[in-house]
Amino acid sequence: MSRSVLVTGGNRGIGLAIARAFADAGDKVAITYRSGEPPADLVALGVLAVRCDITDAEQVEQAYKEVEAAHGNVEVLVANAGITRDQLLMRMSEEDFTTVLDTNLTGTFRVVKRANRGMLRARKGRVVLISSVVGLLGQAGQANYAASKAGLVGFARSLARELGSRNITFNVVAPGFVDTDMTRALTDEQREGIVAQVPLARYAQPEEIAAAVRFLASDDAAYITGAVIPVDGGLGMGH
Repeated sequence: MSRSVLVTGGNRGIGLAIARAFADAGDKVAITYRSGEPPADLVALGVLAVRCDITDAEQVEQAYKEVEAAHGNVEVLVANAGITRDQLLMRMSEEDFTTVLDTNLTGTFRVVKRANRGMLRARKGRVVLISSVVGLLGQAGQANYAASKAGLVGFARSLARELGSRNITFNVVAPGFVDTDMTRALTDEQREGIVAQVPLARYAQPEEIAAAVRFLASDDAAYITGAVIPVDGGLGMGH
């Protein structure tokens, strides 16, 4: 049965791969995006693209109204939108820290809380939060990003306990280094240094992250909630 799926930050990278995976499976997919334009193939797949800055509660509300008018209540939410503002602690401004937290963690709170209305009425729902191996391992120069991504784990597990009786599951996917525009911008030396840390000795493809997300939203994962699924080639092993 075709479900109403919303992917935040779905116009590029991991979010784009997730949106494509659900659309290819026949779901009714909507994405939010803050800047740029969605790829043409998403439009061809019938994906609804809604411009929305998740740091603005009014924009989140308006985006949901648009999605609900087109596809009905959101049944699967993938909270993927996020930013980085990397800097060593002594040089990190308060704005660098709070902006990343407001987007990655508080922004996720906003979209999850709004999706929860329809899920509670339906007494079912799937929520998948996209964290990062950095949130589990830590990374020099990414204290703000790591804190925001670690916070998603506690957020998801609290809601898994709070809403499990309503048949709403909350799970986290923690990608490692993924072959996206962001990592392709690194130098060859930087890329080689990263791969050297990964037991599988390669970057993940965005489609591999999408496959884990689709599994957690499937009937096969009906008894999984509060889980953190690493898709990191073994980089965060033991964490």
